[in-house]
Amino acid sequence: MAAGNNTLVNKRVVPSLSEAQRLQQKTRLAQAVPHLAAAFAQALSRWQGDPVLRLVGLPFVTECYRSPERQNELYAQGRSKPGPIVTYKRGGQSKHNVGPPTPALDVAFRLADGSVSWSGLLLSKFARLMKAADARVVWGGDWATFKDRPHFEVLTGQKGGVGLG
Repeated sequence: MAAGNNTLVNKRVVPSLSEAQRLQQKTRLAQAVPHLAAAFAQALSRWQGDPVLRLVGLPFVTECYRSPERQNELYAQGRSKPGPIVTYKRGGQSKHNVGPPTPALDVAFRLADGSVSWSGLLLSKFARLMKAADARVVWGGDWATFKDRPHFEVLTGQKGGVGLG
């Protein structure tokens, strides 16, 4: 194979967000308490600066503030509606229902093919960066009972409590 063809074969696509997705990301991050948004931005910058991590997926915020009605919809999932259980908190009980500014956000990864992943391995790597960015960040994957790996929150004195976001 010619050297020029090798370059094409070895070239990898770096995952990215569309303009609409970037605007949505900006809107969601604006809902977060400032130090949580800053921790996400710093962790994202470190992720994108790593030559390997930047190729496996792009972390993005799937949800920040969540209305109590949306929370109840998610609570019904796996109970009275199809799908896996994704929360143990009803509307008004989750950190996502506080604010805005909201002390919680959920993360997924945009892959190079445009699909979305909630890979536990990728989330655990990103969690290390989030916690290194701000010691107040708590990762749902560290909880003893329900492992809510996409979930990150910061401690507050408001209802919702730590865990089961």
